[in-house]
Parts: sequence; structure tokens; C-alpha cells
Amino acid sequence: MKRRRRTEILIQENGHLAQKLAETIIDAYECKEILAPQYGLTMIKMRESAKNSLFYIGEVLITEAKVEINNCIGIGIVVGIEDELAKHLAIIDAAYKAELPETTMWQTQLIEVEKQITKERAKKQAELFKTKVSFETMEV
Repeated sequence: MKRRRRTEILIQENGHLAQKLAETIIDAYECKEILAPQYGLTMIKMRESAKNSLFYIGEVLITEAKVEINNCIGIGIVVGIEDELAKHLAIIDAAYKAELPETTMWQTQLIEVEKQITKERAKKQAELFKTKVSFETMEV
């Protein structure tokens, strides 16, 4: 599983799984905090559809953390003020980079959580479609 997909799952899951996975690494390995969770701003890129060009729409507040495990550095970046989640993401990223044996068991958990997130999204979208107004069938 690629890093981006893994991170999206962990963030969308509200951080419970990220905390659980990070704690298994903290208990078994030495986690050196390189950069404590800190806040910053980053620019958000958007693609303009008419000319297909990129532009910056604005800035967003982020929380960033860096951790080192077995000489491998992991980075955790999340939108908003999320100190613990950023740190947990950094630990998980470092664990994958260090190719720790625990990471092989996480694949099934991540896929299961991803399926759950997809089901919840589909359910919410179905509820929204019930309220959709069809202007073509309305009488004037």
C-alpha cells in the first residue's frame, strides 16, 4: 500500500487506528522525536479547469511532526491543530521506512478500515440524494 493511501485512511478514520498502530511501535522500539508537533501554514494548489493551469487558492493551517526509528525518519502532516495525530502518523511513516516486521500485519487492518470508510461515505451520499430536488420535473 502506498504512503498517500495509507495516510488518507488513517486521517479519515479519526485517528483511533493511527494511535493503536503507533503505540505498538512505541512499546517495542526507541522513537526519537526530531521535531515536536508544531504548527505552520502551507499553500493549497488548485487546477483551473478552463486553461488547465495551477494556481494557489490560499493557505491552510497544518500540524507537522518528525520522528526517527532505526535511523529512518518519518513525517506526519495533518490539516488543523492535531498534535497527537501528526506524531502518530510520523511514527507509522518511520516504521514503514524502517521496514519493521509489525508493518506487514497492518495491511489487512488498513484495508478493512478503508472498506468501512467507503461504506459510510456511500451511506451519507445516499441520504443526501434523497433530498435532491429535480428541477426538470417541477411545475412552474
